Amino acid sequence: MAQPQSGSSSSLQGAAAAAGRRRQRARGAMEVFAGLLAEAGIRVNGADPWDMRVHDPRTAERVLGAGSIGLGESYMDGWWECAQVDELICRILRARLDEKVGTTALLVQGLRARLLNLQNLKRAWQVGEVHYDTGNAFFEAMLDPHMAYTCAYWRDAATLEDAQRAKLELICRKLGLRAGMRLLDIGCGWGSLMKYAAEHYGVSCVGLTISREQAELGRARCAGLPVEFRLEDYRQFGRDGHQHFERIASIGMFEHVGHKNHRHFFEVARRCLADDGLFLLHTIGKNRRRTPTDPWIDRYIFPNGDLPSLGQIADAAEHRFIIEDVHNFGADYDRTLLAWHANFEAAWPRFAATFGERFRRMWRYYLLACAGTFRARSNQVWQLVLSPQGCAGGYRRPG
Repeated sequence: MAQPQSGSSSSLQGAAAAAGRRRQRARGAMEVFAGLLAEAGIRVNGADPWDMRVHDPRTAERVLGAGSIGLGESYMDGWWECAQVDELICRILRARLDEKVGTTALLVQGLRARLLNLQNLKRAWQVGEVHYDTGNAFFEAMLDPHMAYTCAYWRDAATLEDAQRAKLELICRKLGLRAGMRLLDIGCGWGSLMKYAAEHYGVSCVGLTISREQAELGRARCAGLPVEFRLEDYRQFGRDGHQHFERIASIGMFEHVGHKNHRHFFEVARRCLADDGLFLLHTIGKNRRRTPTDPWIDRYIFPNGDLPSLGQIADAAEHRFIIEDVHNFGADYDRTLLAWHANFEAAWPRFAATFGERFRRMWRYYLLACAGTFRARSNQVWQLVLSPQGCAGGYRRPG
């Protein structure tokens, strides 16, 4: 019987030792990981719906080393499961575990945002191509009939469609729209607000979008109405000084502007708004300035996004607008995202062959993880009403 050569034996022994060290390292990482999760009331392989069922022993090392990126990518790769990803993320954020892992990725993200203008004119179109041009049929299946892709208003609503209609009605009433007015919608999406305002309030509208898919479907949906779609960045609009509107709205677009461009955004809005006009800004926001965008969201969902703080908005509006009203209904985004997720899962068989299982897990994680951030109140939704010179006698928010 042939004997193995001494070199081969040494190689086998070395490989076995290395494998043993990897297993030991993985066990150690899992112990640390499980201890952190326990601080949030989450168990590894526990029975509660927010517990994490780990299928791949490398998960702990990946999450501890890369934080948000590691957590999201390992879910996309099927390394772990959770019956309620939204509640898992909510608990992680409430326990502030996100501040204890993956700090290098957050540091890099923060440095990029400080050193570079990630939302310059060239980069601004990336989010349209990567996210909003995913396909009109896909978003039609996920959203409500209004095609509103921002937080709905659930105060008196029982369905997603009713809640989105309530949000559109609230915006129109806050702006005091009247027949014959002109409305500029900066970041108009598929035209949900413009269509509603034209049909119910008799206003004419101009909308700006950086998504070709949105503009194409929006024009078809608004055919026959005094509504115009322009495939144009806000910085390119109204530079000749001849565009004036009685009302301006920007619904869910300011998250893509970036803090280096906030003042320019408000300059454009002021230039286009009549002296006695009103401007409504609807945006997701963060609780503290100078906190970086979530690295996983930046890489896979909204490239170059930058959530503003309320203080940053006030700074940028200074000397240009008076802030008349601030309304926070960010908790309503939790329910909105869960409704979108339910629609997405129901429609998935139509899109499975086109997008594949990894996309499905990515999109599911996006919707549910974001729901968790709003449930934890880590993110907010603000509607601000602003005027150039102050409303005579004061502004009164409609009930």
